[in-house]
Amino acid sequence: MQSKLKKDEKLLTIIHQHWIKLLLPFITWLIVVILLFIFFQTNLNIVLIIALVSALYPGYLYLEWNNNLWAVTNMRVIDEAGFVSRYSKESPLDKINNVEYDQTLWGRMLGYGDVEIQTAAEMGETTYKMIHHPKLLKDTITHAQEEYKAAQITSQAQQLASAIKQNMPASSSTMTMAAEIEKLYELMQKGAITQDEYTVQKNKLLGR
Repeated sequence: MQSKLKKDEKLLTIIHQHWIKLLLPFITWLIVVILLFIFFQTNLNIVLIIALVSALYPGYLYLEWNNNLWAVTNMRVIDEAGFVSRYSKESPLDKINNVEYDQTLWGRMLGYGDVEIQTAAEMGETTYKMIHHPKLLKDTITHAQEEYKAAQITSQAQQLASAIKQNMPASSSTMTMAAEIEKLYELMQKGAITQDEYTVQKNKLLGR
């Protein structure tokens, strides 16, 4: 992976396209070598030279395949491609709205499929073809989103509690109040209570 990880960023998984992507070029090269051997049995040097030169094409395709990857971290999804020319795109986890995968019968048997990632309106929708372990890619992104959202909720609640502690006299009641407000905030973020309910309960605790 060419992209550098950010501070506190952790790599969760790297997924490539399925190896079947390389099968046809390799079989084509193998057939060419066999035909050369049949027609040029008396001159194996020619066969060897042509075989080595023609091997450059599947070799190049392998390098392209090896550099075409999708990396999932605890902050974003990174799409990289290209060996000679480079391409890189990243989608922050909080901008991804939906992730789906689709597998045909052959895809289920061989372990490949398509993955569709829907992001914010300005970023659109992207479908990645013939992904190795598509379900793993989808599940890793979904799990990373859940962990990211939970971490954001905890951080915001802690910041709110810290602000309350700083702006009110230090006492055991203040500490309890901050903890209660922190819990209310977490409940609101999880959807257990509405924003209005959160505001009412918070104001009660603050004596407003």
